[in-house]
Amino acid sequence: MVSSECEMKRLLLHKFHKAHGFLQEFSGFEMPFWYKGVISEHMAVRENVGIFDVSHMGRATITGKNANEFLNYVTSSDISKLHPFQGQYSTMCNVNGGIVDDLTVYKIKDYYLIVYNSMNIRKDYQWLIAHAKAFDVKISNIADETVMFALQGPKATFTLQKLVKNDLAEIKDFHVKWIKVFGEKVLIMKGGYTGEKGFELILFKRNDSNSDNILKVWNNLLENGKESKIEPCGLGARDSLRLEAGFCLYGNDLTEEITPYEAKLDFAVDINKGDFIGKKALVTQKKVGVSKIRTGFKMVNRGIPRYGFKIFGNRKEVGYVTSGGFSSLLKSGIGMGYVPPDLDVEGTTLHIEVRGRLLESKVVKMPFYDVNRYGRKRKVS
Repeated sequence: MVSSECEMKRLLLHKFHKAHGFLQEFSGFEMPFWYKGVISEHMAVRENVGIFDVSHMGRATITGKNANEFLNYVTSSDISKLHPFQGQYSTMCNVNGGIVDDLTVYKIKDYYLIVYNSMNIRKDYQWLIAHAKAFDVKISNIADETVMFALQGPKATFTLQKLVKNDLAEIKDFHVKWIKVFGEKVLIMKGGYTGEKGFELILFKRNDSNSDNILKVWNNLLENGKESKIEPCGLGARDSLRLEAGFCLYGNDLTEEITPYEAKLDFAVDINKGDFIGKKALVTQKKVGVSKIRTGFKMVNRGIPRYGFKIFGNRKEVGYVTSGGFSSLLKSGIGMGYVPPDLDVEGTTLHIEVRGRLLESKVVKMPFYDVNRYGRKRKVS
């Protein structure tokens, strides 16, 4: 925890956030946690559109003739399968298969862009540098010279389309494209951390005039989104949205003691590709099986599960809550945690210790919401 306000890093749009929202420290940054309120912002994203300033996230480029080989060695997925302007979710693992961090890797023509967690900015950069010695690559931290926004919700495309000439409907999930907004060159990525359709935008800082233009982009997204009932959203809603979607948070649901297989991130591992850090351990675990698995549960009794609360199954302690909170959509407490695989069955009863009381919950599929009504694959608008 950063001890004083003056030591915290401030976002380029700090004045806006301070004037309109409640700010708090997060990973060394002074971040907006909410503006109108977490529930209001949460529902805006589920039903309309919300905009987040996520400039605290780590961002780096990987260049050089061995960029592909290097990324294939330090990540668990097969980066060589990426086409230009395509991305994929991946993990970086240690030799034991534990997750050093989860990240998104994008191929931008002849170089790569990676986006990773703010709490791991220094750790990840040092990790990459340490393993780059045998490769002809250059790793450049571009977080300080860029700004990153996330426009999320079923009306995100409609809102952004008003500002650009490109047909945004043509962009596929996990693909990127260069566009221009008010003369600014913007890299947009289709995806996000809420479970909803949307885009993440990276803008490049150059000078004071350029900074004013970046603020203009933010303000015009808010202005053009009024028709769609847009709301600026803080970290509170971002966390509750990702929990409803069943997405992991590093430091809670993912650590260096948890493997991708235990976290149900099998899709982020290509065990058939060449050697990569952690492959030997993951090959063994895939053959033997896991002793714990990430599961999702919904409270039956009234109560809100929080990080660290004990989980009981078959009358004995079997794990603890790694992420938990109140679902604004379901009007119920929901959470995730690691339990023995035999308990990870839909409908299984788990008890959560909340303030000294054992409260009943049921194992459910993730995401927690009805995918026909909510999320990026919704069948109704």
